Amino acid sequence: MPPLELAWFAPSCVGDTARLGVDDPSRRATFDYNRRVILGAERAGFDNVLIPSSFVPGMDPWTLATALAPSLTTIGLLPAVRVGEFDPPMFARAAKNLQQLLDGRLTVNIISSELAGETLGSVERYRRTAEAMRLLRSLWNDESVTHHGEHWRYDGLSTTPTRTRTPPPMYFGGTSEPAREVAAEYADCYLMWVEGVASIGALVAEMRERAAAHGRTLRFGLRTHVIVRDTDDEARRAAAELISELDPEVGRRLKEAAHDHASEGVRRQDALRASAADDGFAEEALWTGIGVARSGVGAAITGSTERVVAKLRAYQALGIDAFILSGYPLDDEAERVGRLVLPGLRDANR
Repeated sequence: MPPLELAWFAPSCVGDTARLGVDDPSRRATFDYNRRVILGAERAGFDNVLIPSSFVPGMDPWTLATALAPSLTTIGLLPAVRVGEFDPPMFARAAKNLQQLLDGRLTVNIISSELAGETLGSVERYRRTAEAMRLLRSLWNDESVTHHGEHWRYDGLSTTPTRTRTPPPMYFGGTSEPAREVAAEYADCYLMWVEGVASIGALVAEMRERAAAHGRTLRFGLRTHVIVRDTDDEARRAAAELISELDPEVGRRLKEAAHDHASEGVRRQDALRASAADDGFAEEALWTGIGVARSGVGAAITGSTERVVAKLRAYQALGIDAFILSGYPLDDEAERVGRLVLPGLRDANR
């Protein structure tokens, strides 16, 4: 099996809570709380941490990653960057510098977004993303860059400030047609939100074919929540507790406040939740109750240690070699998942 990457998630956007829909002043999106979560993930044995980006108030992922890099010794960082917000040479240089601060442990989550206040159609937005990712590869690898594109033009641009022997791998997600094509041609790791095993298997197989058509191969990453306890009954009780104080109207507003609430990925998450049984489980160990209040990944792998590890192994058997996990609240659950889940996954990968 290929090396398995086990990553955690930072509360850089809207903070964190032990119960959905209930504000926790001690777990807001502050530097101190993000530092606590990320350092805790390092102690728990995770390999990487996704630092997400959003238009809502919160921490800037790159500022946060740069501030924390000197405090980290083993864990990597996966900060998100929005294509509409950067100039490729300037970003390429910033990423090169952060890679040096992290001693080679930087990975980059490319997000296909607009400029603030800008509204682009999906096809045009992904054309710009493809152009940006193509430019980043050149800026990190080539002696100079000559590029006459739709959005950027350079004639013999020197790459002395940007060229590096350790370019950060680019992680990229999206299930719309143009997003899949961008990933197939330019991404190093294709990220997916958790769905049923068969659905993820079909998506992996399709993306392998798309990448092969470009003469490439892809790694595959799965983003999912986890609710793990010693027994299945305890895990189900923890899931019920998580949404026990959630007003459905509050949940609806939380989802609609997110910039991506109408995306193809969110539509697929909503369809997964609609397919679930009355207890919220779409299939064994896959609970969809979180989707009531989240526009992003809306399901959690839920159950005993054995059941959660077995479920994650089932996805790994499809070709997933990077898992980006999270749980509510992020500080407590990083320790729990690190203690209960990571050893079983690492043992299986030896």
